[in-house]
Amino acid sequence: MAPKLAIVAGGGDLPWLLRDSCDAAGRDCLFLALDGHADANREPAPNSCIRIGDWGKSLDLLREHNVEELVFVGTVRRPGLKELRPDARGAAFLARLGRSWFGDDSILSAIMKELEKEGFRIVSPESLLDEFVAKERVYGAVRPDGTATADIQRGKEVINVIGTQDIGQAVVIQQGIVIAVEAAEGTDAMIERCGPLLRKDAGGVLVKFPKPGQDRRVDLPTIGTSTVYAVNEVGLSGIAVEAGGALVIDADEVARIADQVGIFVIGVPGD
Repeated sequence: MAPKLAIVAGGGDLPWLLRDSCDAAGRDCLFLALDGHADANREPAPNSCIRIGDWGKSLDLLREHNVEELVFVGTVRRPGLKELRPDARGAAFLARLGRSWFGDDSILSAIMKELEKEGFRIVSPESLLDEFVAKERVYGAVRPDGTATADIQRGKEVINVIGTQDIGQAVVIQQGIVIAVEAAEGTDAMIERCGPLLRKDAGGVLVKFPKPGQDRRVDLPTIGTSTVYAVNEVGLSGIAVEAGGALVIDADEVARIADQVGIFVIGVPGD
């Protein structure tokens, strides 16, 4: 029997897809919505809602349900200190984090290290959602031309630079020019704000790759149909993600819509 799993859900569809996958496989899991990140009112409802600040209470809950493994899935932004309202054990936990509190990746990595010290095993979403892991292929019939291929390479180089500073996982490149860099606003908002900056009918590519050295057990770059629609809306020519390093939600529908609107979606090797 597989060990008892806790799904710690952030924002977006992916946590519910993972829950469905576990249910279909008969995997016993505890579904926990992270307060302020996951949609706690969405059906099927989470088993419980937890806060990062309630460190002690959350640990007690995991042990009460005999959880051995945890997976973090969905978008998570770094909460403000006032939002945390830590309990006694939470305050001690935050004190141990120190400077690790600064930066989205650093806090998530620190949380996972603390949970491992408590005896839990952290597993990656892709190990449970293999069908969503990006493949080295073109999703659909449209392929990138030479200019787009060069923009993809340029985008990978830029992410290698900004990623070392824990800034973002996505950029928009048009004819070698960096149009937008993802920060705290998320990918869809970044795409929307880059619209007025793009030269019309000049292509451009959204590139989403993991940050260098990123712990791939959490916050993998993810695209889906909404990403395709957003890219098409501003006039970009396509999307590139890292094969094996990103998630593509509902790949068949992504390919269908990409063909319908005439853009490419491609999984390319990492460096």
